[in-house]
Amino acid sequence: MKISTQDCQNFDRALSLEWLETNGRGGFASGTVAGPNTRRYHALLLVARKPPGERFVLVNHLEEWVGVKGQTIPLSTNCYPGAVYPEGYKSCSSFTADPWPTWTYDCAGASIQREILCIQGRDLVIVRWRLLKKSTCPVTLLVRPMLSGRDYHSTHHENAGLDSNCTERTQSVTWHPYHDLPAVSAFHTGRYGHEPRWFRQVQFTVDQQRGFDDEEDWWSPGEFADQLKAGEDATLVFTTESVEAVDVAALIDVERERRARIQGAVSSGDLLAYQLCCAAEQYLSARGSRQTVIAGYPWFTDWGRDTFISLPGLCLVTGRADVAWQVIESFAAHVSEGMVPNRFPDAGEQPEYNTIDASLWFIHAIDRYLEATGDEVRVREVAWPAVKEILDGYRRGTRYGIRMDEDGLITGGVPGAQLTWMDAKVGDWVVTPRHGKPVEIQALWARALEVGETLAHRFGEADYADRCRNDRTRAIASFRDRFWYEPGRYLYDVIDGPEGNDASLRPNQLYAISLVDDLVPRDRAQQILRLVEAQLLTSVGLRTLSPADGRYRPRYEGGVMERDGAYHQGTVWPFLLGPFVTAWMKTFGRSAVVRKQARSFLTGLEAHLQEACLGQVSEIFDADAPHHPRGCFAQSWSVAEPLRALIEDLGVQADAGIVPVKRVIVRQRKEMASPSTQQKKGASVQRGRGKDTPLDP
Repeated sequence: MKISTQDCQNFDRALSLEWLETNGRGGFASGTVAGPNTRRYHALLLVARKPPGERFVLVNHLEEWVGVKGQTIPLSTNCYPGAVYPEGYKSCSSFTADPWPTWTYDCAGASIQREILCIQGRDLVIVRWRLLKKSTCPVTLLVRPMLSGRDYHSTHHENAGLDSNCTERTQSVTWHPYHDLPAVSAFHTGRYGHEPRWFRQVQFTVDQQRGFDDEEDWWSPGEFADQLKAGEDATLVFTTESVEAVDVAALIDVERERRARIQGAVSSGDLLAYQLCCAAEQYLSARGSRQTVIAGYPWFTDWGRDTFISLPGLCLVTGRADVAWQVIESFAAHVSEGMVPNRFPDAGEQPEYNTIDASLWFIHAIDRYLEATGDEVRVREVAWPAVKEILDGYRRGTRYGIRMDEDGLITGGVPGAQLTWMDAKVGDWVVTPRHGKPVEIQALWARALEVGETLAHRFGEADYADRCRNDRTRAIASFRDRFWYEPGRYLYDVIDGPEGNDASLRPNQLYAISLVDDLVPRDRAQQILRLVEAQLLTSVGLRTLSPADGRYRPRYEGGVMERDGAYHQGTVWPFLLGPFVTAWMKTFGRSAVVRKQARSFLTGLEAHLQEACLGQVSEIFDADAPHHPRGCFAQSWSVAEPLRALIEDLGVQADAGIVPVKRVIVRQRKEMASPSTQQKKGASVQRGRGKDTPLDP
């Protein structure tokens, strides 16, 4: 991901390009190639106090200047109302995101490199400057850190409650602006001068476009000065950890080796698959002693629905079966009334159970895990009881009116609730309620009953298997009888809703083809896919509503009400390319011609990896061309589902690096059984999921 001099010095272009560094603990650093923070979520040190939640911004930015040949040249850039100052982007000659964000600046003949990287498993970020070639005159680096201390959804303003004192030690300084938040320590290679001052009205241009509070005040405690010499590094390390010293060179070497190992374990035969595999690792995060999946950056944490839609692509096709199991085990511990959590709040311990589909995706993921690994023991002991609790909970009825109806189909919904993935809500307005029997929920239910029958047989519970088979037979018969919308030659989106059956042409019906083999006859599946291709497919994903529908919204822009009103009323979602490709291959066969055509549906993502957040796939896009990226700049299922389809459906070769999961599990078991190995080891307002921020500021 290399950006040219021309693009680096084109302010608008460089401002639109973002970078992301994650630490595997829910914390991250992010910003723009141009330099300014354009969102409240951009920060240098953003930590999760209770990973992956309770995120706080502690260090926002750095103001950097270089003194060379009697000139003072900026490296940094900021936006203020009506002004851009300083203008460091004008000296930037290149940027690359590999192996981490790295800028090169031409400063009066002195070539200076700046790197930013997060360390995996640590609340610690390193900034390193290097003079790339020997200079004939001294080169001085001046750096001012900008601090706040706020929830990452909020903004920070000048106040009298900030503690401006510092504690200095040899080559380190600690600030504690707000005593209810962690202190920040900076380890440095230069000299520090304590000189507190405020930088007021820093402007976030993207937040301004989104109709949010777009100005913030930053507190700067002082200035670091360092001499840049060829072959020597100047470094600043910011951390909330209580450590006496930091070995920067060792940390960088370990992190470089870790990233090279990940890249080396990925097949390079298909460039898109390679890039998505590398991106996938960013979404894995600690939650307690286990792992979880971050739904998207910069504002989501872990969501049940997103997690289990993403799990096969993020973990199973990439050889991370151990991570997949930790995620499954973590959610299995929270099953309640036949439901897995949809969301773990940023603050507080009580998860939210407000989705009709997350529990069914959980069952699907368990089956995929077992198929990939053959790990019967853990599935039987931990996952199988959770599967039965979910199936039985849906049969007898659970929250929000979710229950199996007399026809064997799943119904659900109460006023004011949004239960499916189309869950935008503003105040009391549920944009797409979809109460009744949504089409994809029936596909997931049939799939869950199939898994239930298979596992019951496998674990010697014949009566339970018979019950699942009978329920599934009834559900499929009802589906085939009731969901075909003959006038349009496609499937209803919802039946038995408060206003009857909903014939909106949406992509949800794809799951009736991709997840289950016997819901939709092949001739009807072909008709559906041709219609979806004609009206919903775009170069970067699928529209959520046909352009022929009067409710269609071509742009995702404006304030909260306007954006949420468009979120599922046309807006394009790239994760839907996964089920579309799967359905296409299942329906039209696996010939070379069909495979080539299906692969072409994903080509638009290759170009997108070079825009927005470099190397990542955005959450959504405008419904109409040119399909500007919107929402989260990096979304887990946007990466996971195209990647899964590439490997599973299109046959991207795995022998060059993507380790088959069964081999990983077998190897792990052998290592666990090996005495030598064991001996070595001994040495604001909640508005729902639908919108581009979970909380109003």
